[in-house]
Amino acid sequence: HIQFYSEPGQGTTFKIYLPCVKGDKQPSQKQHASMEPPYGSETVLLVEGHDMVRDPLKRILQGYGYGVLEAQNGDEALKVSAEHDGPIHLMVTEVLTPGMSGLELAERLHPLRSDMKVLYMSGAVDYSTGRNGALDRRVPFLQKPFTPEEVAHKVREVLDAPLVREDLSPK
Repeated sequence: HIQFYSEPGQGTTFKIYLPCVKGDKQPSQKQHASMEPPYGSETVLLVEGHDMVRDPLKRILQGYGYGVLEAQNGDEALKVSAEHDGPIHLMVTEVLTPGMSGLELAERLHPLRSDMKVLYMSGAVDYSTGRNGALDRRVPFLQKPFTPEEVAHKVREVLDAPLVREDLSPK
């Protein structure tokens, strides 16, 4: 986490907070193996309104072995879901979208696809401070910008986690 404070004529102060690391300074072979991005074969519904984000993200997911269904918005995602006969294991959706938010979309799809997990992503939602409709900390979330490896790890983490059935909407 990085904080900074600046005043004209006074300068700038940066505070950099790094996680505490305990144990060996050199990662073991086992740790190296776990750092390798995981692959999968599940079906992912990708809902993102911006082509410049959706297209590369689709290629990243496909590159890690996932089948990808794509939609530009919530209404299109509902249609894609209705037209897809097989399971959709995970929906990756932007939190704040025009028309229907990712949260609303997940609520509307839940009765139709109760086993589908959801991974929210955003560059606008302030996940750490609870502003701008931030999600409950238990909700799977990917902060933009992200690397392909971060996407691969987070998608695999969400797919492998137990399905949570309680209300995890913003507070």
